[in-house]
Amino acid sequence: NLYDSQLTGQIPPEIGSLIYLENLYLHSNQLTGQIPPEIGNLMNLRVVNLADNQLTGELPSEIGNLINLDGYIILANNQLTGQIPSEIRNLTNLTELGLSYNQLTGIIPEEICNLMDNNLSDFYVNFNNLCPPYPYCISQYDIDSQDTSNCP
Repeated sequence: NLYDSQLTGQIPPEIGSLIYLENLYLHSNQLTGQIPPEIGNLMNLRVVNLADNQLTGELPSEIGNLINLDGYIILANNQLTGQIPSEIRNLTNLTELGLSYNQLTGIIPEEICNLMDNNLSDFYVNFNNLCPPYPYCISQYDIDSQDTSNCP
């Protein structure tokens, strides 16, 4: 738990060796760079909060390896780009996914609705650049706040 600790720099790939880690709180720092794909090695993670940093790049597809997440992933208020990886469908016990206030593009994977039919009660993607068509389960609030100027 190192939130609001004035941390700077990148999340090191060595984080992937913390295989017994259950909770990762690094929010409200000044972390930069990409989320390392080695985060997918943390099979015991239950919650992840990397919000309110300056993280860039795409969400690593390895995030789909975190099948024991039964809490949340909060990545809001960063500068993440690219698409939401389809591997997110593997996180069947996830209760909250916060991706708001980034620069995500592409479409929202339809599999999000399957997660919402299971345990996912909160899915926040407002203030991104995500394109229609939107899955039926997405709230009007999230749809209205998308910048679709670069959509086909």
